[in-house]
Order: sequence, then structure tokens, then C-alpha cells
Amino acid sequence: MFESLNERLEGAFKSLTGDAKLTEINVAQSIKEIRRALVSADVNYKIAKEFTDKVKEEALGQRNVLKAVKPGELMVKIVMDELIALMGGQSVGINVKGNPGVILVAGLQGSGKTTFSAKLANYLKSKKKHRPLLVACDVYRPAAIDQLQVLGDQIGVKVYKEIENKNPVEIATNALVHAQQNSHDVVIVDTAGRLAIDEVMMTEISNIKETIIPTETLFVVDAMTGQDAVNTAKAFNDVINYDGVVLTKMDGDTRGGAALTVKYTVGKPIKFVSSGETVETLDVFHPDRMAQRILGMGDIVSFVEKAQEQFDEKEAKRLEKKIKKNKFDFNDFQSQLKQIKKMGDIKSLLGMIPGMGKMTKDIEIDDKAFNKVEAIIQSMTPEERSRPELLNMSRKRRIARGCGHNIHEINMFIKQFDQMRKMMHMMSKGKFRDAMGGMPKR
Repeated sequence: MFESLNERLEGAFKSLTGDAKLTEINVAQSIKEIRRALVSADVNYKIAKEFTDKVKEEALGQRNVLKAVKPGELMVKIVMDELIALMGGQSVGINVKGNPGVILVAGLQGSGKTTFSAKLANYLKSKKKHRPLLVACDVYRPAAIDQLQVLGDQIGVKVYKEIENKNPVEIATNALVHAQQNSHDVVIVDTAGRLAIDEVMMTEISNIKETIIPTETLFVVDAMTGQDAVNTAKAFNDVINYDGVVLTKMDGDTRGGAALTVKYTVGKPIKFVSSGETVETLDVFHPDRMAQRILGMGDIVSFVEKAQEQFDEKEAKRLEKKIKKNKFDFNDFQSQLKQIKKMGDIKSLLGMIPGMGKMTKDIEIDDKAFNKVEAIIQSMTPEERSRPELLNMSRKRRIARGCGHNIHEINMFIKQFDQMRKMMHMMSKGKFRDAMGGMPKR
């Protein structure tokens, strides 16, 4: 995410390396590169020019004030401040107050709207302790209702649906009554995906909104569509006047144009960003954190927050005791893998750690590698998972047949597991020299 933009901006800042101070000449050169970087990220040229004009004005205004700060560092600070302002300044929450609170979700076909609805329900349930109800109002797309039901079952959230009824206004209205009768305090209405400007469908979403009077209306857009997403968001806002934008597929080939300029163009804040396939991969949008990631500074705050959400103190103490006794087994390892997967895709997580994004940008990190490991573990018997020392050649052959991998892969995994287990045990005892294979003496 934003790798190309980050590289181009770094190039713009490097043009100031070696200069003792900011001057009209070196500022103009840097500004030119920043503007090019923004345009290549699919930012509208007019917005890019207005942005860089502000940066230039600020840079020239501070060139004789902060003499102790290097020109490149000062330019980074100015650009970051302007990026934060461009993206809205601060995070904006959603309004779920009501009896019940009603969230209307709209979006284009293929934008990830239904998946987002489930992610939002999971977010409100697990993090905000609400009792959400998902409502299936997409009566046109084949299997749309089934998709929402599967996702609802996965996160333990009820789904309201009327199979025979093809009137989404009636379905939404009936769902509100159902929610009140069954103590649901938030209703999330998933509507049909629309084409860019479909007059009939736009009228339908307007009728739904006028009838159920939502406390919050969110418009979902695919971040990979760049400036087109911004233009579509503006067209929809003119019709339904929504409260906020959700950017999905942020883990894809995202150039950044939508995230950077949707607030400026539409006048409505980005409230959530979604990246990854699992229901846990939904984040509140923080302009300051996003600006840091764009500039290659990482986002350690979000990384720590994600880790804390998955952290279980009792489980950590239990594992610590097992590691000290060298009893860490495949069940424990699988449990840790599941927690890591819930945090999001690995490359995105590494990008949140300062410096790691640059180090791993050319490295292919396949989250599906976890699937192979899990398949191997699941092919073991309960006794084998809890007692790794039982795995002789006969058992390994049976595991290989069960998981569909060859014996070499099984041996490699078990060897790596044994090495990790040994290191964890040694480090728990404070034997760092032994764990690292010994360190050279001075």
C-alpha cells in the first residue's frame, strides 16, 4: 500500500540532502517532485497543485525560523502536516445512538460492501459491546443473502432476511421492528450494489434512507479504483448525502489517490479502512497514522493496538509456564498462528513497523504459507499435537498423506518447530548465548 508514492516522495526529499537550508530554488525543485508523486498516485492535478502550493508557502515561511532542523527533515514535517489536513485532520466516529441505531451501507457493485457490513458488525460486537443485527436488503445479486448469512454465522451475529419479499424498503422497515423486539441496539442494512449512476437504483437507496431514517449512512468504495472512486463518491453524495466513506481493499495495489483526496473532494470523512479477507481486518481511519505510513514512518500505534486486541494475559502466562518446562506443543503453536492471522495480512503488519516496510517491499510474503502449516498440524492426532516427540517416520508418512504435502515438507516443518521450541525454552531461562548458538568472546 502506497509503496510507489512513498518512494517518489523520498526522492523529492533526497533532493534537499546536503543543502544547508531551504531556498526558493531547492524548495521549487522538491515541490515539483512532490507534485509528480501525487499525480502518479492518481491525485487530481488541481488538488496536487493546491497541496504543493501550501507546502511551498509553509516551507519558505519557515526556512529562516528553524535553523537547527535539516532541510529534508523540515520538508518531511511540512508535507506530513499538510497530508493530515488533506485527509481530514482527525478520526471521526460513527453514530449508533438510537432505539436502535441504524447504519445504512451503500456502495458500487464489487466494492466489498457486504463483507464490510459483516466486518462492521464484528467490530461493533467485539470492540464496542453492541448487539448488532445484519439486514439483507440486496434482493438482486444472486447469493448476496447467502453470503451475508455465512458471514453472520461466522461472527455470531443474527441476519434478518425475507426470502420471498423483493421490496428492500419493506425489508428494512420490518427489520427495525424485529430489532426492537429482540433487543438489538444497532441495525446494519446491507443494500444492493449499484452501477456508477443508475437512476432506478439511486431512487431505491434514497427511498430506503427516507423511510428508515438512519443514524449513520456509509458509502463503500474500492480504494484500488483511485480517482474514479473519488468521483463516484461525489456523485453518490449528491444523491444520498451520506455521513462518511469506507475504503476497502487497502491491501491491494492501492496508489493512494482515493485516501488522499476523498475528504477534500466530497467534504465527508473517511471513517473506516478495510484490508484483508478476514472479518477482523477493519480499522478506524486515522489521518495522522496514514500520513506516517505514506511517508515510510510506519504506524507502530496501530500495530500495538492490533496486538493488544489479540493479547490474552491468562493465555500468555499459561504459555510462559509451558515454554519454561519445554512443553510448548503444536496446539500452542496453532493457537498463536490464529492470533497472528486475526491481526491482518503479514506484509501490511510489517509495514506498520518503522523501517520494515522498506526492507520487505521486494519480498513476497504469502499468508497462505500458514495454511500449509495448519494443514500439517490438523493431520496429526490429538496425542501427536500435544507430544511432538512421538513423531517417528511412520507417523510422518501418515501426516503427509493426510495433509497432501510430501515427507520433506513435513520434516522441514518439524525441524523448524524443534529449533524454535528449543530457542524459546533457552531464552525463557535467560540462556541467550546458548539460544543464539554461542557468541564470540572478546
